[in-house]
Amino acid sequence: MATGTLSIDLAAICANWRAMDRVSAATTETAAVVKADAYGLGAGTVARALAGAGARRFFVAVAEEGAQVRQALGDGFEINVLGGHCGGDTGLIRDFGLTPMLNSVEQVTRHFENLPGHAFGIQLDTGMNRLGLEADDWAAIADIVLDARPTLLMSHLACADAPETALNRSQLETFHALTDGLGIARSLSATGGILLGPEYHFDVTRPGVGLYGGLPFEGALPVVTLSLPVIQHRLVQPGEYVGYSLGFRATQPTRVATLAAGYADGLSRALSGKATLWAGDVPCPLLGRVSMDLITVDVSHLDQVPETLDILGPHQGVDALGGVAGTIGYEILTSLGHRYTRRYHGAA
Repeated sequence: MATGTLSIDLAAICANWRAMDRVSAATTETAAVVKADAYGLGAGTVARALAGAGARRFFVAVAEEGAQVRQALGDGFEINVLGGHCGGDTGLIRDFGLTPMLNSVEQVTRHFENLPGHAFGIQLDTGMNRLGLEADDWAAIADIVLDARPTLLMSHLACADAPETALNRSQLETFHALTDGLGIARSLSATGGILLGPEYHFDVTRPGVGLYGGLPFEGALPVVTLSLPVIQHRLVQPGEYVGYSLGFRATQPTRVATLAAGYADGLSRALSGKATLWAGDVPCPLLGRVSMDLITVDVSHLDQVPETLDILGPHQGVDALGGVAGTIGYEILTSLGHRYTRRYHGAA
């Protein structure tokens, strides 16, 4: 069975990083978030391209991801692990020179006991209630931690994609209260926070989804095209059905193309009967259910059945497809399956 082709524009990723970098002051370092395999696009390849564009600090979710990025980049780059120093991480953090963002008193203790003198940062909770030291815990251990000179103090905004939300200002004020005057580099903002304005930027910003063409960075260049191969087509007569559970019933003669992709490849079942694919500039509706390996599409209106149809591309980006599925572009990107042939083009 043929597989789909996921085309990834490295030049667009680098251009998006440069655009994020230009938003901030020259004194603010623009890092790059490459967690979740660079949002499904290949962390090693993407990190090397971003390093060529000028990125010198990278953020990952867990130590295993950090090890992969280090192997791709080599020395000379700081790789921050957002999940911190968890049990079993010590060897990876030491051997690959990772910088964990410690999130709790337990993690601080583990790091100091197992890797004394090894670089670390601190994540503080300013109101998201997910990861990070709470204010009371930070007050209790701040003197000890600061004596060990963390490389970075950070927090994470919960509602940066909604600028009007009062929690943004509250988190900013809390972050100031917890970190002002300490003489340590600070970071509060990912993509959405960068777009809130300079007072949210501090010393380091952490663009993520905006690098990959997603909202809330409306000016981002599109990064991915996903082309799915037609492996069979047939004429379905009025009254006949297509797919599982009689998901589509033809009311007129309908040319139906069967494409090699399904929910095992990251195409949510929520797209059933709702998604649109594209033959060049011509929309083609998905018919019936999304199954594990296949989808079916109406191509009756085309002069000829094409070899492929696009489900992501210039007419439908990740956020638009996410909207059809009732989710967000982040999930569309990070769900893209491993069966696709990934083709990279462009350069830093």
